[in-house]
Amino acid sequence: MKPYHFKFVDLFAGIGGFHQAMRYLGGECVMASEINKECVETYLLNFTTDEGNVRGDVNDIQPETIDPFDVLCAGFPCQPFSKAGAQKGFKDEKRGNLFYKIMDILDVHHEVKFVILENVRNLADKTENWDVITKELMQRNFYITEKPIILSPSDFGIPQIRERVYILGIRKDIRNEDILKNGYIHLEDLNLKKYMSKCRPEAAWTILEKNVDDEYILSDEQELMIQAWDEFRVNVGIKTIGFPIWIDSFGVGEDDTEKVYSQQGYEDVPGWKKNFLRHNRELYLNNRIFIDEWINEYDMLNRIKLYKKFEWNCGEDVTNMHEALLQIRQSGIRAKRPNFYPSLVAMVNTPIIWDEDKRHYRKITPREAANLQNFHKRYKFTGQDKTIYRQLGNSVNVRVLKILSRSLFSLGIEGWDSDNND
Repeated sequence: MKPYHFKFVDLFAGIGGFHQAMRYLGGECVMASEINKECVETYLLNFTTDEGNVRGDVNDIQPETIDPFDVLCAGFPCQPFSKAGAQKGFKDEKRGNLFYKIMDILDVHHEVKFVILENVRNLADKTENWDVITKELMQRNFYITEKPIILSPSDFGIPQIRERVYILGIRKDIRNEDILKNGYIHLEDLNLKKYMSKCRPEAAWTILEKNVDDEYILSDEQELMIQAWDEFRVNVGIKTIGFPIWIDSFGVGEDDTEKVYSQQGYEDVPGWKKNFLRHNRELYLNNRIFIDEWINEYDMLNRIKLYKKFEWNCGEDVTNMHEALLQIRQSGIRAKRPNFYPSLVAMVNTPIIWDEDKRHYRKITPREAANLQNFHKRYKFTGQDKTIYRQLGNSVNVRVLKILSRSLFSLGIEGWDSDNND
């Protein structure tokens, strides 16, 4: 690998996913900013900047006070674009405008050679969002990716589904003109295919650690509920079932199906929910003797709602619940194939695995979650586990950033990093 030598700024730094990738490629951090105090504490435990600290709110930073640098990195706030929010995009007066703070910095720092931005996949769903980004960066003399680059760690054989949009820019005058000719960076210019591979079966187990503390073992009730649904799955024979199972939709003990539908407002719900209610009712009627006994044995009618719901997303590829990846969510207990984990998210919703050594189900640990994000083994965390899970859920995947950044830098003219503003 070519040893680059460059300086970068780390905006909206979180706990340093960008920093790890940049440092690996030869970068030196001029300045970092992060508003969350817990993230700053973790960041400073692992990294240093030329300034010796981490600045706070980007809104309070005067661009003129930042020393010269080559690469601008920013995982700018995703709330304006996330499905979990109002999706106001750049119209969000508070968070959407933070993109323009990045532009303010570029307006002062004409020496910047590369821009690497990351956000949630939904940013690319609205043409107007992409048009804003394209217009602003091209006005500042950057070639940028022709289309939003949407990638997941799973595209590179990493066992996690986590789609993100990446916006890459290279200053026009330092580009390799033999490659970049028409104003844009094309996906094929980045030559990413050589790094891509499918997640192999059971890839999820590769991130697990040995001798995990017993504190990650599930509660007795949680394990009992997983056991109950495993028994249900085996006896009812669900393998390729294509709908979530919800006890409250069975109509337990009721013979009159029309009455059950009436009580559930069948006529007033959309078509997808009619199908859902009908499938659950039919499942119950076809297995009524077993289900009634099963409900009584595990007292299922008196359990909290999330224990009354179950999703089997393994098809016929998994024959034992021990072989599946599990989650206990508000939408119920979900089992999926062990080729990759669902996306780590900022809220605590930790994947669950069967630990053969302990003979118990347990949550993956913060270190294992860090493995999913390709954080270095020597990386240190502070705070409680729920804080660490949240921080990792908000972070970027380090290996994906290494690959993208290396590919972007390779599009520059030879020796672009020899004048690094020392």
